[in-house]
Amino acid sequence: MVVAWYLNDNSDSPGQIQSPDPSDVLTVEELRQKTGIECLTFDADTWETNPEYAELKRKRGYHYEDGLEISREALSNYDEMLHIFNTEHLHADEEIRFVTEGGGYFDLRDSSDRWIRVHVTKNDLLILPAGIYHRFTLDKQNFIRMRRLFTEEVVWKATNRPEADQLPARKNYLQAITA
Repeated sequence: MVVAWYLNDNSDSPGQIQSPDPSDVLTVEELRQKTGIECLTFDADTWETNPEYAELKRKRGYHYEDGLEISREALSNYDEMLHIFNTEHLHADEEIRFVTEGGGYFDLRDSSDRWIRVHVTKNDLLILPAGIYHRFTLDKQNFIRMRRLFTEEVVWKATNRPEADQLPARKNYLQAITA
């Protein structure tokens, strides 16, 4: 189950594992209001035959899907990839991640540019809107397996901050989240 909270002010290190202060924990609805992300839950053990998961893909036009495992054993360039994932960036398209095993942290910038940490584990599906600044790191398990969904062929183009500040996706995101 998704757990989200504000990181303290000295948390610019994405690899820093930080437990939530109970006063900083956000509900899923508060998280959606502050960031625009959607948090859903599906049974990861039945994703291949799950009709609700299939319906989500159909409704949102996700025609392509692949799997990604982030672990030292699965990635020959593990340290390099973790560094890339840990770097603040955005995408011009939605980013959809469905956790089927393991866990990790998505750090998201809210409308006030503060970091919100979102801990995801098995069965959690996140839809990050185009234009939201984020980064990712593994939790203490140092392992995650996810499904990635795409509307077109697999595309994973990230633009790092501050270069991304001028992109249409960023400007559209800021207009939508502050409306």
